[in-house]
Amino acid sequence: MNNLIRKSVQAMSGYVPGEQPKEDGIVKLNTNENPYLPSADVQDILSMVDISALSRYPDPVCLELRKVIAELHGCAVENVFVGNGSDEVLALCIRAFVEREGSVGYFEPSYSLYPILTEIEDVEKKPVELDTGFGWQMPEDYAASLFFLTNPNAPTSLNYFKKKVESFANGFGGVVLIDEAYADFSDENCMDLALENDHVLVARTLSKSYSLAGIRLGYCVGNSELIGALHKIKDSYNVNYLTQEIARVAILDQDTMKANVQAIVETRKLVTEKLTDLGFSVCNSQTNFLWVKPLGLRVPALFEQLRKKNILVRHFGNDERTKDYLRITIGTAPEMFKFLDAVEGVLNGDE
Repeated sequence: MNNLIRKSVQAMSGYVPGEQPKEDGIVKLNTNENPYLPSADVQDILSMVDISALSRYPDPVCLELRKVIAELHGCAVENVFVGNGSDEVLALCIRAFVEREGSVGYFEPSYSLYPILTEIEDVEKKPVELDTGFGWQMPEDYAASLFFLTNPNAPTSLNYFKKKVESFANGFGGVVLIDEAYADFSDENCMDLALENDHVLVARTLSKSYSLAGIRLGYCVGNSELIGALHKIKDSYNVNYLTQEIARVAILDQDTMKANVQAIVETRKLVTEKLTDLGFSVCNSQTNFLWVKPLGLRVPALFEQLRKKNILVRHFGNDERTKDYLRITIGTAPEMFKFLDAVEGVLNGDE
């Protein structure tokens, strides 16, 4: 069959998502979902859906949703593109802004989908390795067609100062997409850079702060010509009718989103303090998860022991830079107390 499959696809490894367990009783802290209910308006809009509308195609340009997003960020509708999850936005950016002889840059470690998307399009990868503290410094004379700058970064949870991001963007010759999946959990964001610079886009998602990972809705904001290029190459009806309606009412209800974010931030602080007391090194998270290094413990063993106690966290063990860390999503307070109790049990030698 190899002669039927593109060589670049044969050579690549696919994206590996976090485990999605089917059994009950699992404390699921491995995929950075939001544990709280989304806006109550989501239930209301679902109860009001006219079922006859499902026999027709959805709005191909998501106009009403884009109006709400534009109002939220103080820009024009022409500055907003909506995708089937922010992953579609990322994939379309490579297709729209990178020639066959071009290249895509990103941090390592960062979102592990970036190299996969680059390999799919069979263009050059130009990763920039983070230092031992997960900070970054661009190599001299670095250039790429497109750079994915995740801020706050995943899996490291760290936010990079806006001034540094702005300085990098000002000196970069290609398109910069600032991937702000976790921006609502952070002390600052870079949305205004997309509205002030012709070559900068900022991407957001409803999967994290809006508690809507299941509807797959992402968007980006930026220069109308870049946005127009994405519209040219997207699937004809890339966002379904229900997703458009749910996303629209959820974005209008900023109070619920902010209350859920605040609950996660407060729990994040508590868990950070407790893990630090237990001898963990914990990065200064600006996300809805923690990036932790258990000092004096073998990480694979801790990961497996937690799994045996029905607690799922994430371990990126196939990379030297990440193998000594665990990524822990912030769940509800009861879920995090179960997690902490389990960690203490492992430290005390409990089976």
